[in-house]
Amino acid sequence: MVILDYGSGNLRSAERAVERAGADVEVTADPHAALEADGLVVPGVGAFSACMEGLRSVSGEKIIGKRLAGGRPVLGICVGMQILFERGVEHGVEAEGAGEWPGTVDRLEAVVLPHMGWNTVRAPEDSQLFAGLDADTRFYFVHSYAARTWDLDSGLAGQQPKVTWANHGQDFVAAVENGPLWATQFHPEKSGDAGAHLLRNWLNTLA
Repeated sequence: MVILDYGSGNLRSAERAVERAGADVEVTADPHAALEADGLVVPGVGAFSACMEGLRSVSGEKIIGKRLAGGRPVLGICVGMQILFERGVEHGVEAEGAGEWPGTVDRLEAVVLPHMGWNTVRAPEDSQLFAGLDADTRFYFVHSYAARTWDLDSGLAGQQPKVTWANHGQDFVAAVENGPLWATQFHPEKSGDAGAHLLRNWLNTLA
């Protein structure tokens, strides 16, 4: 299992969390390793545009696209989820994303930002990612920007995307399961036992 090192993300905390969940983990920017791994984690912290710049510097968007074309699992975390959308708008700056999903990541409309701390989510009943977790389970969020709409009806591999929502001032996309492409706006690696359970759910889907 590979965690993609493109200069943005809590690499070591993600590495430790995935290892605790039971996987052998390599942190690398090597494209061959990233393409061939059973699973690829794409973390991300900071600004959308900076993360995209880092991702392109290691051809990360091409690696993600090639993996998905072959049905190989990818998990995006926080800004690593946001950059999967078409574009992001921060402080008036618009940046092109990896474009795996339609839509825009922009600033939440909330009295208090950033959205920092523990929050519940509303997952579909048939979610694999949240299987075995109670509806009142809380996950750890740190962000001011999010995808506030979901615009894709038919997903990868012909499967209906499963979209999980949360609310901070308004509803936003908290997680997506779309064929081999899954992602979370919150940080599983900072979400204690709940995050570890969720990561095990993802690892259990890997070939």
